Amino acid sequence: MPNNPIGGLGHVPVAVYACAPTAVAVRDGERRCRHYAGARHWHVAGAWSDLDPAVPLDERPGWQAIASALSTGMIRGIIVGAFSHVAADAAQFAGLGVLIRDRGGFLVHAAGTLPRRTPGELQRRRDITDASSGWSPWGDTPQADTS
Repeated sequence: MPNNPIGGLGHVPVAVYACAPTAVAVRDGERRCRHYAGARHWHVAGAWSDLDPAVPLDERPGWQAIASALSTGMIRGIIVGAFSHVAADAAQFAGLGVLIRDRGGFLVHAAGTLPRRTPGELQRRRDITDASSGWSPWGDTPQADTS
């Protein structure tokens, strides 16, 4: 297994896990996890999901597959879209993290939201960049006299 520190950058094989009552929420959680992994240059070895959060964690097929992948060394870490995908509260999530750490892995949640693109955002960013570099879309404009 790679010898990279937790939270560090590098080729770390991770699993993405989402559990929510709707397919849309599962896809959103998975997308958030993949974005989190990509920002750290972690390799997503697989993505698993379950659609019933009411089922105990150790009885969910997706979670069982992740536990198996962790025990065989296929993955080193688990990324979940939110605490609620695997735990009732932050304390329970921390306890689960300790259990996974004892097995040689790590558990993180992809906090925050994905950046959203708005209409015209790309053009506004170009305008800001151009203005900061001194370039003007109107050609040569008179500069203030600095003398």
